[in-house]
This record gives sequence, structure tokens and C-alpha cells, in this order.
Amino acid sequence: MKSIINTVANEISAVLSWIDEDEAIHLSTHLREAKRIFVYGEGRSGLMGKAFAMRLMHGGFPVHVIGETVTPSIKADDLLVAISGSGSTGGILEFAAKAKKIGAKVFLVTTNRESKIASICDGILVIPAATKYRRPGEPITIQPLGNQFDQSVHLVLDAIIIGTLQTGNQDDVYEEMKKRHTNLE
Repeated sequence: MKSIINTVANEISAVLSWIDEDEAIHLSTHLREAKRIFVYGEGRSGLMGKAFAMRLMHGGFPVHVIGETVTPSIKADDLLVAISGSGSTGGILEFAAKAKKIGAKVFLVTTNRESKIASICDGILVIPAATKYRRPGEPITIQPLGNQFDQSVHLVLDAIIIGTLQTGNQDDVYEEMKKRHTNLE
């Protein structure tokens, strides 16, 4: 079991080392500039999106998850962060196109720079990980389906939030985040 754990950790470390820092900074800038942030992904990408949205909320960002019953309508000056390993998920493409038509910014987190969704976005963050499709050029992994992509997305987006929130006093940031953490548990 230990060798599997080490292999997974090494795979994820390799993917994280290939992240384009400029793309990560570009997403951070969009997060800071957005009036409100909307997050969407389907399946496990959606779960990673919900984790990202929760961390954004802890950080004091006005954030909503698409598909929840209390999600308001998106407007100009808002940001949609879409997560799709393939970059071609039909529902995400529809939402991205609609958000663009309304005047919102769209940022895609994906493995596929050449995807349909990427072609209409204001920015992309490529996570160079394996997906369930095992396209040529994806890294080799012992993990099934899109595990490597999902795990990498979670870690990269958490790191981007940490970087976005870095200000003078990190103790103050941490205390503010603790205040926003749920107290109904």
C-alpha cells in the first residue's frame, strides 16, 4: 500500500510542477476583479468546484455554485469558473456561452487547451494531468479515470486561493477565514 501512496504522490507532484504560473496568476487576477464568482463542473469536477467555492467563501469572496437552489442569475462583471477535464462537456459549454453572451467573464480549468470551451473563454488554466480519456500526451498514471486530474485541480485551486489571499498579515487572514467557517456543525 505504501508504494501506491508514494506513486500517487509522485504523480501529483509531477503534474503540479508542470502548471503554468502565468495561467494561475491570471485566474487569481480574475478572482480578485470579479464582482461575484460562479463555479461549475459536472461529476467529480463539480465536487472539486464545490470545494473551491467553499474555500473562496472562507476567503471572503462572493461565490455561488451553479445548480444550487439559491444560486442567483449571473450578470456582467461576474466570473464563471468552469472545470472540465476534457474541455468539451456539453452542459458546461452551454453555460459558458450563455455567461459570455450576458457579459460575464469565463475562466476554464481543463487539460485541453484546444477544447471547444477554451476557445470562448477569457482565460484558461491547464492542469496537465491524465483524464478518463487517456489522450496522447497525457501523463501515465496508476490511477483510474480522472483521479489524477481531480486531485491536481483541488490542490492547484487551493494554492491559487492561498496566493490570492496573501496580504501583509497571514494571521489576520486565517482568523477572518475561521470566522466564516460554518458554526452549525
